[in-house]
Amino acid sequence: MVAPRLVLVLGDQLSPDVAALREADKTRDVVLMAEVGSEASYVPHHPKKIAFLFAAMRKFAAALREGGWTVRYTRLDDPDNAGSIPGEILRAAEVTGAKEVLATEPGEFRLIAALEECPIPVHQLPDDRFLCSHAEFADWAEGRKELRMEWFYREMRRKTGLLMDGDAPEGGKWNYDHENRKPPPGSVEVAPMRFTPDDTVAEVLELVEARFGDNFGTLTPFWFATDTAQARRALSHFTKTALPHFGDYQDAMMKGERFLYHAIVSMYVNAGLLGWREVCDAAEAAYRAGDAPLNAVEGFIRQIIGWREYMRGIYFLEGPGYTERNVLRHDRPLPAFYWSADTDMLCLAEAIGQTRDEAYAHHIQRLMVTGNFALLAGVDPHEVHEWYLAVYADAYEWVEAPNVIGMSQFADGGIVGSKPYVSGGNYINKMSDYCKSCAYAVSQKTGEGACPFNALYWQFLDRHEERFSKNPRMAQMYRTWNRMDEEKRAATIASAEAFLAKLDAGERV
Repeated sequence: MVAPRLVLVLGDQLSPDVAALREADKTRDVVLMAEVGSEASYVPHHPKKIAFLFAAMRKFAAALREGGWTVRYTRLDDPDNAGSIPGEILRAAEVTGAKEVLATEPGEFRLIAALEECPIPVHQLPDDRFLCSHAEFADWAEGRKELRMEWFYREMRRKTGLLMDGDAPEGGKWNYDHENRKPPPGSVEVAPMRFTPDDTVAEVLELVEARFGDNFGTLTPFWFATDTAQARRALSHFTKTALPHFGDYQDAMMKGERFLYHAIVSMYVNAGLLGWREVCDAAEAAYRAGDAPLNAVEGFIRQIIGWREYMRGIYFLEGPGYTERNVLRHDRPLPAFYWSADTDMLCLAEAIGQTRDEAYAHHIQRLMVTGNFALLAGVDPHEVHEWYLAVYADAYEWVEAPNVIGMSQFADGGIVGSKPYVSGGNYINKMSDYCKSCAYAVSQKTGEGACPFNALYWQFLDRHEERFSKNPRMAQMYRTWNRMDEEKRAATIASAEAFLAKLDAGERV
């Protein structure tokens, strides 16, 4: 009798056509899935993220069994749980007699390395659920002075045929981003689809509350989709109700409005419940039917086949040391209020507060509020990286690290972004209604009560002048800074340093 092989399926590989399952023999092999402590705690994950993945894993395992697979599934509270993926492989091999493992390549280098070091041979197959392979991205990047996402995105549009009119982009332009920067609307009439926990989810919620109840983040109410059927309903709901306005307001921020017109499907795509193609096809179909405008659909599709694929390409191109990069040599500890939302800066309190409650914040809140502040304040980028990896339900290192180390914190020296994404309070005031009711005055540049972003912005430029003054995208701001009289510049630096001193002292800011 031929020994079975183990077929490892990870928590973010919940797709029936994932490579390891395609390669396996249903009549012979044993699927291995496991909830393990090492994966649940390598950063202090948000309880909602843990609950989402455990519930989705349990449902996926049940679906595989119904499809005729033999599935060995270990729950977190199993007393014999080995606590790690390699440990569970060894335990399953001992029971089944398996001598080898089929796996789909993980999306984090630490887990790739763990599988490579496993005493039993693990054959890691390419994760071809993505549009662009590692080799294809490396070929695209070869010889380029700048790895700009826009050029990569156009190649992916051509490859997929999405929003194409023959060889030309639909509407004559590749990018409609200039139409997608409207300030917040007066009100928002839609909300993402919410699902009532079923018995599987309820059981997981009880487990997560017991084991991870002290982690940053509110577990209930829990409303995420936890299987593909639900995720498809959530996608359909978005395309019908929110996509028509997504483009106009995708950069806007509103007090008390946590979702605006965003899709809230990234966690489902990244876990494998939805595929990139079906998500993009749904958006394009809405455009072709006249139900959503081109600027909204193009902006949405760009996030999927542009940014998402580009981030994965950068992560695997740059290698395992990417998350340790820190070209600006920032070393301030992550402020305590990132774990509490306990700050008088309303934009940060809102973004962090909704992150605590929903395991979600949209891209501008991540980039231009929490990320912008951390960069201006000189926070250690690795600490920033680990915070983002911990607190968001859609965060996996392959997508999170390039967004944070590269785009948000400029710690990679400009591989992802051609300039740092920094701003004073005026940008936040333009794109949100936060400043109207903030304890700090956005119109005040220095001194007690002034918006901290204002002085911190100029201090950032001043301390990094040697690096950035010749950057063509920043030259105008340096000319403005250098035209200021000496007294004004000194007052700005003093105001920034006084604020940072309070921050370092642990005082409320």
